[in-house]
Amino acid sequence: MADIAITNIRPDRAAVASQWQLIWWAFKRHRLAMVALFVTVAMYIVAVVPGFFAINDPIQQNARATFHPPQAIHFFDTTKGFEFGPHYYPLKLTRDPETLAAIFKEDTTRRIPITFFGRGYTYSVLGLFETDIHLIATTDKAHPLFLFGADRLGRDVYSRTVQGAQISLSIGLVGVFLSLLLGIVLGGISGYYGGRIDFVMQRVIDFVLSLPTIPIWLALAAALPQGWPATLQYMMITIILSFTGWAQLARVVRGRFLSLRTEEFVAAARLDGVPEGRIIFRHMLPSFASHIIASMTLAVPAMILAETSLSFLGLGLQPPTISWGVLLREAQNIRSIATAPWLFMPGAAVVVAVMALNLFGDGLRDAADPYNK
Repeated sequence: MADIAITNIRPDRAAVASQWQLIWWAFKRHRLAMVALFVTVAMYIVAVVPGFFAINDPIQQNARATFHPPQAIHFFDTTKGFEFGPHYYPLKLTRDPETLAAIFKEDTTRRIPITFFGRGYTYSVLGLFETDIHLIATTDKAHPLFLFGADRLGRDVYSRTVQGAQISLSIGLVGVFLSLLLGIVLGGISGYYGGRIDFVMQRVIDFVLSLPTIPIWLALAAALPQGWPATLQYMMITIILSFTGWAQLARVVRGRFLSLRTEEFVAAARLDGVPEGRIIFRHMLPSFASHIIASMTLAVPAMILAETSLSFLGLGLQPPTISWGVLLREAQNIRSIATAPWLFMPGAAVVVAVMALNLFGDGLRDAADPYNK
């Protein structure tokens, strides 16, 4: 692997490097994957503490800001001499005299400064403590800043998109973890023992793979009671998404176990009296752990898209829960598209997240492939 995948590493370093070091060296050569890695890490940092990156309270309604358009941040002000510093101008609402359409214009006579690490609304950090420190804060509460505009209830689309990242990105990780657990356990048992156990397991996997994924998701999601609390809805949607996601990984794990169980190191472990559980999880599984990790990174985008689709159709998470799919339901009608195209910003967040995770997974898969040049 060192001679093929890591062509620009000195032979003396490659000879003593671990498998993970070789994978990391190969991964760093994939520039697009490195960019995707940084984007992915940044998104999950936002998802951990969305309140810190939000500007306004995502659930606060403002009747005076219905379909408020996005505002720009300025750094130079020449209206009263020359001033430098981040600021914005409030928008003044006027009406077209002929069509009566709403027209928003910047009121350049009123400059509102923006502060970094300022104070705003109070939010909870992972349920551990509360704080009101925000990355971006405004000094005028009467004229809030709407980076991505506002929806029909005057709620800040940017802050709601940031808050929605916590649900949409975490549901992908939790769903993939459950699928991984089922796939490794059932696929490993099937491949290691073979025989009748393998036959039964494979028929179960064939049955799961034969199920039409989208109708099954829709049917199971529609069966959930509408009155359930948000946390219970979240857990059940995650289980539903994991229900059909484990079979493909289980089949891959089973094939690898079938090929590895005849290897010399497995036979040596058996002769040495090593318990079967230790042989599976300590000796056989780590030999293709890189492949499993790459499969996980490629499965997370599918989970995110599935949750977004279910919530968009009204069969997934329900308001007041905030996720990207729930937010996209605001852009389901022609009036919203024509009046407020910025309501599609959560969709742009989905596109960026899915592309970053796919590129990251592709780069990790190529780096873990010993035959990739």
